[in-house]
Amino acid sequence: MIFSKHTTYILVAVFALFVAEVSAQTRQTREEYIDKYKDIAIEHMERYGIPASITLAQGILESDSGNSNLARRSNNHFGIKCKSNWKGERVYHTDDAPDECFRKYDSVEESYEDHAEFLDQSPRYDSLFAYSSSDYHSWARGLKAAGYATAPDYAQRLTRIIEENKLYLFDEDNGAALYAARMRAERGGVDDEFTRHSSVDMPEVMEARIDPDNYRVPERTYNGYSVYANNGVHYVVARNGDSFARIAQTFALTERTLRKWNEINPKSKADPVAGELIYIEQKQTKWLGEGNAHRVKAGETLTSVAQEYGIREKRLVRMNRLKSGAALQDGQMLRLN
Repeated sequence: MIFSKHTTYILVAVFALFVAEVSAQTRQTREEYIDKYKDIAIEHMERYGIPASITLAQGILESDSGNSNLARRSNNHFGIKCKSNWKGERVYHTDDAPDECFRKYDSVEESYEDHAEFLDQSPRYDSLFAYSSSDYHSWARGLKAAGYATAPDYAQRLTRIIEENKLYLFDEDNGAALYAARMRAERGGVDDEFTRHSSVDMPEVMEARIDPDNYRVPERTYNGYSVYANNGVHYVVARNGDSFARIAQTFALTERTLRKWNEINPKSKADPVAGELIYIEQKQTKWLGEGNAHRVKAGETLTSVAQEYGIREKRLVRMNRLKSGAALQDGQMLRLN
């Protein structure tokens, strides 16, 4: 069959329109992107301390909600370049310069995992982990200051995405439910759940109690250490002359991870004192035992209460709407869950 030049032009135009229509139909919206990856972002907040809002906002910005050419070709949702230590697959993409090397992943989930480890293990981002996982403003500014991106308004872009899409809700306890309720409310649905979780009223107070029959009863010994459990989290008691390096090596951890799990600044050189509880697992986000509140005794701090109950201090701060490092008053009641 022979086509005239005019017919060929028409066919080409029709094909172009078809491709454009298919592309538009398959383009992922921000809402779809958030729904798809919110659980990973929350999980990484729990494990690493990176705000879920920041993870999602970076994914949205760096990958155009998963629609960018780089994201489609390589599953790279965070614009992470190869660097000298990258041993995996690569793709080349023009960014700040022509044909720059970017990391390629087998899945988007792998990209999310590498993003968390990239921030967690790079010394240039250490200062970020001093911020609360609910302080997305400081994290956004810190990422820009540390050189994550060259755009001068990078922090403002992340903040705008977080606030326009209510991503800060994911940084709260039960954030996925809060976000879902907020979305229902905006669509004209019932928002009872959002209202309930957003209430400033404290729940009925029942003082927590640590069962002395289960507290500090060693489950086993390992390389000379007695291993205990509190709130479902294992810990050891530091001995005279102990160091974080020694404890970390004993339990096949990095010293940085051990300090992070015990909420000690990774740049600190201080070692534990004899009798100090050192958790060898990530602490819980809330108290799982009896009661829901702790009555503060003279001399106690947020850190000491968090260690006593095996709760992450940042969560304790957030649950009680306090500022990080806030002084406690004798008799003050602290929520534990």
